[in-house]
Amino acid sequence: MSPSSSSRRRLAAGAIAATAALVAATVTAGTASAAPAGRDAAIAQARANVARNAAVFGFGDGQDLVVKDVVLDADGSRHVRFDRTYLGLPVVGGDLVVHQDARGRLKDSSRAAAHDAAVKTIVPKVPAQLTAGRALAAAPGIGDAGSSPELVVWAADGTPRLAWRTTVQGTGDHGQPAGRVVVTDADSGEQIEAYDSEHQASGTGHSEYTGDIAIDTTAQSGGGYALIDPLRGHTTKDARNLSASAINAGSGTLYTDADNVWGDGKKFSTDRATAAVDAHANTAWTYDYYKNTFNRSGIKNDGKGATVFVHVGTKWDNAQWSDSCFCMMTGDGDGVTDPEQVDLDTMGHEMTHGVTSATANLRYSGESGGLNEATSDIFGTMVEWYANNPVDTGDYLFSDQSTPPWLRRFDKPSLDGSSADCWSRKVGQLDVHNSSGVGNHWFYLASEGSGAKTVNGVGYNSPTCNGSTVAGIGNQKVAKIWYRALTVYMTSTTDYKGARTASLNAAKDLYGANSTEYNAVAAAWSAVSVS
Repeated sequence: MSPSSSSRRRLAAGAIAATAALVAATVTAGTASAAPAGRDAAIAQARANVARNAAVFGFGDGQDLVVKDVVLDADGSRHVRFDRTYLGLPVVGGDLVVHQDARGRLKDSSRAAAHDAAVKTIVPKVPAQLTAGRALAAAPGIGDAGSSPELVVWAADGTPRLAWRTTVQGTGDHGQPAGRVVVTDADSGEQIEAYDSEHQASGTGHSEYTGDIAIDTTAQSGGGYALIDPLRGHTTKDARNLSASAINAGSGTLYTDADNVWGDGKKFSTDRATAAVDAHANTAWTYDYYKNTFNRSGIKNDGKGATVFVHVGTKWDNAQWSDSCFCMMTGDGDGVTDPEQVDLDTMGHEMTHGVTSATANLRYSGESGGLNEATSDIFGTMVEWYANNPVDTGDYLFSDQSTPPWLRRFDKPSLDGSSADCWSRKVGQLDVHNSSGVGNHWFYLASEGSGAKTVNGVGYNSPTCNGSTVAGIGNQKVAKIWYRALTVYMTSTTDYKGARTASLNAAKDLYGANSTEYNAVAAAWSAVSVS
């Protein structure tokens, strides 16, 4: 059966339903009375008013009304918004609003360009397959695209004509969902109009960790907004408490909202969108940090965004990156002292695991595993400094917001009771989250230097393993050196001695072999017993 003939079968049934609905509306129409207030009553009265004033609304045979919205005023006035159909076909530009007083009497009307919605025939001369192909050609820049033609009455300019409205759906430059709607005349095949089906919007997020913030969302063609960042490509979903091991790329539920205002700003919030606000915004900050600092477009430097899952597991006090689903997963914390694991440095940490995987791919074992974790701690912390958020200011305390007072710290990692301050032959036998201490300690010393000091209101006192005094060169320079070392010189089996060599090569490339920066990097490595 061809697309055209199957469309005609559906339209015939639609025409019968439309006629029946029109008769019902006409039969129930009568003199308005003091009917009970309420949505259903307002709709019924509005239908009756349209039928009784058909000439005003351009409402004729074969048409039906589809309720879209109802507004009930405090004084009892009712405003009922309808879309129109003709023989079952949507009428583009045929929408109208019926304004009624408290007794249901017609006060006024508002309508779009179309008055009459009738067309001579609903049988198209141009087949659906042809218009689908033309629509794909009219939607450049959308990858893996498919097209879905729909027959409509197009009357946006006031003159109804049969048209194909074809929606092209695929992926955009950042891997985000992208779409374009192409409208063509069903008789001639001439293109009438084309427009994007996805639109960038700026929403308001009431976050848990960074206050009230603007977030980039996507306005959906059917109304409402989705947590899809059209600039950076990431999508934020509710995992619905699936365990991390059960999640794949298609898991979870996309966050959508009617008014583009998200979350309630509370810790341990019962509003599931609150964690999503932090995850969505902090992923954006991480993307921007890499882009604006290193000109890196996304995790794989290909402009593609990842999927971010919140509410993973039940009281899962953790977060992780998964290469297999190209996604980040965050848990709800322990429900007692640790809230959702979606703060700035945590999200930066997890996204950095993806960057490491796409570059040096440091093995997650032994010293290379410790360097992998240290890299995520380092750049997660740098995202916090980059964001410069007044609620969550930059510091050298990792995950201090979601795991108070902190999960790890850089000035003296051993204060957590498990991490190493200094390199030894036993470091490679530690859990990678603890062997990372050597790398974190090096980063702090190279950035801020040794001894007691206060930075951004936080007190630190960093010792050296060789009794030396180290002067720092600032974390931005050290991060720049570490990024070049990671992306140019490190390999999957790089150990701490190899990291020293890689970072010195990077410092030489960036600042020169006899520069202050080169000497500071070398001194900091010696200060953590890596030579």
